[in-house]
Amino acid sequence: MKQIVVSVIMGSDSDLSVMVGAVEILEQFGIGYEVTIVSAHRTPERLVDFSKKAHKRGIKVIIAGAGGAAHLPGMVASVSPLPVIGVPIKSSNSIDGWDSILSILQMPSGVPVATVALGGAKNAGILAVEILSVADPKLLRSVTEYKKKLSSEVKKKAVRLEELDASVYLERMRTK
Repeated sequence: MKQIVVSVIMGSDSDLSVMVGAVEILEQFGIGYEVTIVSAHRTPERLVDFSKKAHKRGIKVIIAGAGGAAHLPGMVASVSPLPVIGVPIKSSNSIDGWDSILSILQMPSGVPVATVALGGAKNAGILAVEILSVADPKLLRSVTEYKKKLSSEVKKKAVRLEELDASVYLERMRTK
């Protein structure tokens, strides 16, 4: 069994459909993780307990997704010594997601939260892997290969687009 080093937390199970993007990346890189619900507003004692003890359990990075007022990432960061990556989520009561983005992004001095794009759980997973790779040469090689693959895919698409008329390229994209 892999050692669990990343916690993927969310304010509600309704956030899971977004947060699965982080889980898929962690699995792709072979990173041990846990997934749970920690509501800043409905379970504040659980939030404080979780945040204070995560590093003692071997957690190295916390990915926290939340919608609406989105206090979860910031509150976790206020209590935990670990890096926290915030994923803003457009929720049913959200103002097009801007409330979540700004709530996570606009943290006071001394309480940083790395913030990814609205619904950007995949990027949160990649950032967590990059943070972990600083102390793991094998993982750093994997991240480097991942980035090379991304570059190669874009170059192939550029060549294909240049070979075809843009309208043909777009039509083929639509029919895939």
